[in-house]
Amino acid sequence: METYGRNKTITKGLEILLRVIVLFSAVMMFFPTMNPARITELINKTTSLFTSAVSYNRLTAEAVRAIRLGWVLERNFVLIFVFSIAICLGIILALLSSGLSIGNLRLKRLAYKFTLIGGVLQIIGLFGIYYAYIKLGESANLVRVLPQLPTGFLVYMIAAALIWLMSTVLLTVLPRVGKDMPYEMERSKQLVLMYLPFAALVFVFSYLPLWGWRYAFFDYRAGVTTLTRDNFVGFKWFTFLFQNPATLNDIVRVMRNTLVMSTLGLATSWLPMIFAMFLAEARSPRFKKFVQTFTTIPNFISWVLVYGLALAIFSTDGFVNSFLINMGWRTQPVNYLMGDSFIWLKMWAWGTWKGLGWSAIIYIASISSIDPTLYESATVDGAGRFQKMRYITLPSLMPTYFVLLIMAVAAFLSNGMEQYLVFENATNTGKITVLDLYVYQLGIKNGVIPLSTVIGMVKSTVSIVLLLSVNKLSQYVRGESIF
Repeated sequence: METYGRNKTITKGLEILLRVIVLFSAVMMFFPTMNPARITELINKTTSLFTSAVSYNRLTAEAVRAIRLGWVLERNFVLIFVFSIAICLGIILALLSSGLSIGNLRLKRLAYKFTLIGGVLQIIGLFGIYYAYIKLGESANLVRVLPQLPTGFLVYMIAAALIWLMSTVLLTVLPRVGKDMPYEMERSKQLVLMYLPFAALVFVFSYLPLWGWRYAFFDYRAGVTTLTRDNFVGFKWFTFLFQNPATLNDIVRVMRNTLVMSTLGLATSWLPMIFAMFLAEARSPRFKKFVQTFTTIPNFISWVLVYGLALAIFSTDGFVNSFLINMGWRTQPVNYLMGDSFIWLKMWAWGTWKGLGWSAIIYIASISSIDPTLYESATVDGAGRFQKMRYITLPSLMPTYFVLLIMAVAAFLSNGMEQYLVFENATNTGKITVLDLYVYQLGIKNGVIPLSTVIGMVKSTVSIVLLLSVNKLSQYVRGESIF
């Protein structure tokens, strides 16, 4: 223990370095350019190590013809698939073990044993990939299938060797402890570990895609060109966005639709709060549960099914037209889904119907946390139900409302895409196309990925500026901030 105390600084440095390397390996699993399993051009360049380990069909998608014609043996791809799984399992095991290493001394030793096993698994998987590379060179038609050893292979081998080496060193340096010492970890560190999986998901789905912003600086066409110095164009697409008259007119039209629909949403953002207040005042628990369930279910219904419902009700042969014609109030059917008349209000109405109950949940939870003695005191003072709602419930919900309002302002340019995509047709596209739908049409349908990336970057930048501005205004006016 005395030696451990003297070397504690070095040990701490090794622990931090080990965690950094493990985290680096975990992040690199999702980068196709660092895939150590891409030992042939028959594996798509967009395939990451994680994809190689979870989808055999994706791994062999471009090699089906080569396997069928006998240019390469399928067992080589089976080897790649199996050993990719081994590498990923080793990385995941090392990652989980690194989290446990923040515990007490006994927990540290257990964690580094598992980290050592994870490093060994990675090394075995990498040697297996190398074996598949050699076998591919022996069995493949080298004229048509040229084996290659990617740069990522060397990077992963160095990382795996370091993980194995540092785990061994740490197990040697850390003193042995008796079995009477329990596995313990501070409460604050336990909370950090509970938060880490969610932080990882946020990183993978919110921050990692920002790597795609580089497409804005290249003349890129999906499936035709790659990102090289030859097609690097700098800020060409940024200037094109404002100099091309047709694109500028489209942007103005789309921004008008986006701003109008977002303004309608902000102007009625108080509806879920009022709905929750009235629902909380319902005396019958059964009625309250029924209404809450009935209004929450639409949130889980796909927009495709919502459009199907709208079609059944408002199309020319739908329920509304059939009812009006049968009653003799109309002679010719009217298709309410076609045309752009009141399209903004229609979209707002469908969105409100779908999200009202779900948005009210947070207010219902806030109401349940209000001190009941406030209502009891108000009852003694002779206050009625509406007076209690006005002077107790509403003021108690205002902090929650303002936080959600600030978040809604930050997402002012993000209306979503699915709703407008399913309701769009040739007659209403001029008024229903919002920014997210326009980016989808421009990038996916028309293939102008650089320009759609530029628009997405501008939208994200404006959203961040709006969030910081509204947060600063809230801090100045109300003295409260969400940061």
